Amino acid sequence: MDPIGASNSWRWFGYENSWVVLDGVAVQSVTGGGHWGGGMFINAYDMARFGYLTLRGGKWNDRQLLSADWIAQARTPTRPEPIYGFMNWFLNTDRKRWPSAPATAFAHVGNGTNLVYVDPERELVAVARWIDTDAIDGFLKLLSEAIPA
Repeated sequence: MDPIGASNSWRWFGYENSWVVLDGVAVQSVTGGGHWGGGMFINAYDMARFGYLTLRGGKWNDRQLLSADWIAQARTPTRPEPIYGFMNWFLNTDRKRWPSAPATAFAHVGNGTNLVYVDPERELVAVARWIDTDAIDGFLKLLSEAIPA
């Protein structure tokens, strides 16, 4: 988060009983966003910066922070659920999830439907906090009308 200029207020908390051993190292795990005692707590400004990082394919300024291959894999639909890429990468490849958004759009969605929407065609990142799931497509339609591709 430091290389993208994020604030120092964001926090990630694992569950107290969620320790696992990976490659011989104890690592704290969490299965979701900031709820029930674990996850990421982050302000909208930092969410937008993260969205901009993913919009740019993992690159910040001239520095590749996330590998382009990893980003490509994250944006690849999974077999069990084609709207998912990695973890919280929600894809729109068939435009069924968000008909008003392009197929290239994706979003990072957390608990409470905290949304980081990324539209590569418009070079657009938008953050919506606690948006009702049923209101997302209408919100994206307004964005699409306001900022044509």
